[in-house]
Amino acid sequence: MSTLAHAQSAAPAAAAPAPDWTVTGNLSLASDYRFRGISQTNKQPAISGGFDVAHSSGFYIGNWNSNIDSDFFQGANIEMDFYGGYKGTLADFGYDLGAIYYYYPGSGRAGQTKVKNTELYVGGSYGPVSAKFYYPLSDFFNAEQIFPGGGNAGGSYYIDLSGAYDLGSGFGVNAHVGFQKLKGSAKVTEIGKTAIENDIIDWKIGFTYGFSNGFVAAVSYIDTNRSLAGVTRNISNGTGVVSLSKTF
Repeated sequence: MSTLAHAQSAAPAAAAPAPDWTVTGNLSLASDYRFRGISQTNKQPAISGGFDVAHSSGFYIGNWNSNIDSDFFQGANIEMDFYGGYKGTLADFGYDLGAIYYYYPGSGRAGQTKVKNTELYVGGSYGPVSAKFYYPLSDFFNAEQIFPGGGNAGGSYYIDLSGAYDLGSGFGVNAHVGFQKLKGSAKVTEIGKTAIENDIIDWKIGFTYGFSNGFVAAVSYIDTNRSLAGVTRNISNGTGVVSLSKTF
């Protein structure tokens, strides 16, 4: 065999080109489902999951679902989120533009008001830090119909500031602070108080550990600056949340 032929036969095979489309799924079991710092399950466990379809151009769509407490959502016991958008980078900065629709099948039964919400969002990231701004397209979660008299809740925007850092050896740390501006009937009254509040601040600090089989365990402390009543308890005070999840 000639030297040239031997070199050609020993050359590694060319890597297969990356596919234009990728599909991933996710599944999680958690001790509580917190949305912007507030429990959606009355501090009971939640099982959630969904899928994402992404194109190499940056376009993506997805779905995420979780159980919820039906007393909070006009009879619905499932939340289904549908979203889509476009992600890209400019130099070292990442950006994310899209919309999300929150759907609660079963809400509105027996004359109750149907719960729904649609928000536009725009986000940016630099290294381990990210920020995202959410703005509703109409009455925020139909608050005016559910709690009449307070006015339309449109314009109740939310700001999310988050960061995550890889500590190595499978360990990671993450933190978050959020600001929810409330308008109209979406404004809240705290437990034992009469003053109407027009904002909620929430925050989180958490740690994660990734196992070699792809599962990720997480423990977080979540709290807000408000005390809000659930069915039987305060659903916005500080609490620890543990979870086990996997993306596949």
